[in-house]
Amino acid sequence: MKFTATHIGTATVLLEISGVRLLTDPVFDPAPAEYRHDPVVLRSTAGPAVAAGDLPEVDAILLSHDDHPDNLDATGRTLLSGRPVLTTESGAGRLGGEAVGLAPWASYELTVRGTTLRITATPGVHGPVGDVIGFVIEMGGESEALYVSGDTVYTDALDEIAGRFTVGTALLHLGAARIAAFGDGRLITMDAAQGAALTRSLGAHTAIPLHYASWEHFTEDREQITAAFAAAGFTDRLRWLTPGAREVLG
Repeated sequence: MKFTATHIGTATVLLEISGVRLLTDPVFDPAPAEYRHDPVVLRSTAGPAVAAGDLPEVDAILLSHDDHPDNLDATGRTLLSGRPVLTTESGAGRLGGEAVGLAPWASYELTVRGTTLRITATPGVHGPVGDVIGFVIEMGGESEALYVSGDTVYTDALDEIAGRFTVGTALLHLGAARIAAFGDGRLITMDAAQGAALTRSLGAHTAIPLHYASWEHFTEDREQITAAFAAAGFTDRLRWLTPGAREVLG
């Protein structure tokens, strides 16, 4: 599937597929910023590469979950009104409006200006911090699908994706996020080794890292991601996006 992607920051990407514009996990607050939800404190260190006011018209939002500011912040919430927001079932209940709750493997057909995309929710496990889903995006006539992982660690449930879809490009939320307040050091997003393992499971020819910079609770950066994919023999599958640049992929 041919598409363009503009990485705005964290897990926020503007995807354009045959003229349909999808925005993932909108985070647009200025940085640095601090978000307190006792006992957890999250701190951002860099703002978006594109301001919310400079976006083109967005047709739908893919929101892996609604309850963490590194995936949906105050400014991001201002973009939800007036368009479908595909998210978790619990998140749709909290958001109301045009939010559509999807259980894992449930699908939604989005038709915009004559183009129909089929968007299917995929499972996710985000530690002890709430529900999360990812997304597989398909378009009729295309042999490959696009996968967006959402904030999840790698679990056996994700191996089912390859049995249901032919994934060409995978946008992976990495960063090995950990929350010090939990006290046990557990991962709540994939580390680089898990990202490489999921790339293998999916059979994806391109893996695009997201969600690895601009927040203090991310514990792996570009250097560590690069090393882990090299160790897995996947250097040629790794593709980095330049924040703010519109790039052609697929």
